[in-house]
Amino acid sequence: MNSGLLSLLPERLAWHVALSAAALALGLAIALPLGVLAARSPRLRWPSLALAGLVQTIPSLALLALFYPLLLGLSNLAKGAFGHGFSALGFLPSLLALTLYSMLPILRNTVTGLTGVDPAVVEAARGVGMTDRQRLWRVELPLAAPVIMAGVRTAAVWTIGAATLSTPVGQTSLGDYIFSGLQTENWAMVLTGCVASAVLALVVDQLLGLIERGTERRDRRLWGAGLAGLAVGLAVALAPLAADLAPRPTRYVIGAKNFSEQYILAELMADRLEGQGAQVTRKINLGSAVAYRALAAGEIDAYVDYSGTLWANVLGRKDNPGRAAVLAGLRAELKRRDGVVLLAPLGFENAYALAMRRDRAQVLGIRTLADLAAKAPQLTMGGDLEFFSRPEWTSVETAYGLRFKNKRQFQPTFMYRALGSGEADVISAFSSDGRIAADDLVVLGDPKGALPPYDAVLLIAPGRAEDARLRKALDGLDGAITVEAMQKANYSVDRDTGKVSPGVAAKALEKTLKR
Repeated sequence: MNSGLLSLLPERLAWHVALSAAALALGLAIALPLGVLAARSPRLRWPSLALAGLVQTIPSLALLALFYPLLLGLSNLAKGAFGHGFSALGFLPSLLALTLYSMLPILRNTVTGLTGVDPAVVEAARGVGMTDRQRLWRVELPLAAPVIMAGVRTAAVWTIGAATLSTPVGQTSLGDYIFSGLQTENWAMVLTGCVASAVLALVVDQLLGLIERGTERRDRRLWGAGLAGLAVGLAVALAPLAADLAPRPTRYVIGAKNFSEQYILAELMADRLEGQGAQVTRKINLGSAVAYRALAAGEIDAYVDYSGTLWANVLGRKDNPGRAAVLAGLRAELKRRDGVVLLAPLGFENAYALAMRRDRAQVLGIRTLADLAAKAPQLTMGGDLEFFSRPEWTSVETAYGLRFKNKRQFQPTFMYRALGSGEADVISAFSSDGRIAADDLVVLGDPKGALPPYDAVLLIAPGRAEDARLRKALDGLDGAITVEAMQKANYSVDRDTGKVSPGVAAKALEKTLKR
């Protein structure tokens, strides 16, 4: 296995363990007392179990994403009231979401275990004069403990698995391997994340199983061995985080969304900063809305976005006044509204564009989106994971009256494969993607100008606007990257054979920059 992959494992494993352990501990602290109360009160039992069950019906990734804007709003309120807020990116939203996710098995098994205690045993305890508290601690909880521990084991496995989904909200975890590997089709990376997460879950489950068996058999050696194993494992896993507690120079945080081009550009910026002796953290695989909000809140220092995305999604604009007007409007409005600095366009455009296989387009006689409208009812449209919810899609759909037989969503890499296999006839491609030329795709014309320009632009957080080191590192990127160079870099990461890492692609891209 690639040593570069394994070099990142200690830190990612440490954060994964820290997040999972904290969420499980917090879930246990809430669900166990609630379970005791629910076992005692039938009126409380159904609502508490129903609420915990309802949380489980929400996809864990959605639950994680929902906590970010909520916490960001609370952080902004705290900043307004006390002059400072708290970080809404990464650990905190992940912790709260995973805590909720861990509660159902603990709560349900606590209720089941306590209500399953033989009433005759409870009555005998009452008959010898035990108080309610004494009966609970000396009789009911010991008898119910094996059932409760089974719930804790289930919660632990669920939590460790769900923690891999914390990556899109900025939390370092083993999910970083999985999300990045899926995007770049680096299956060794995906396998590393999956295997590490599975092994962690199995080890924790077995150690908790020792505690469960020790409790059931009243064997302190088993109970102690399981507890000691958890303590030692936790200490070893968290050791790499000790360095984060030591004083260190100012650290910059570079953000990136969840596709190859963003990884490459984040590495390019980070390399330039590190070349000046700066400490840099990468926060990659962020959702589009999360990335901008995190920048505006000062939780990342810089990242690359696209003018059309900012125009439509951040400012909510539906018009298309042209490239120069869009850039000027963004520069003024982002600064006025959020204090965000639009530093410079990088020199290339990564536009949304609808694309087809050339042979298929020629057979159907489709060259533009206007041509596509007549054939759309016979075709399947494929989009990336957010395209159909974006204002740009609404604009195109309305302008041309597009009504497809079927619309399907794909992770970007698989979207191109779906086009090649015939599972999709049209896709929402990206103009700087090297696979357009490599796969001989035709980009359909947009005669009505429904899609805005998508110049790649550097954004800097409000608190870093006057940072001389950051400015010096990034100023040289102004207009320095051609679309051809970006396509080549992207394809070097995305191609089927001979692919390279985003870091290697970034170093190659640096050599092509226009000086």
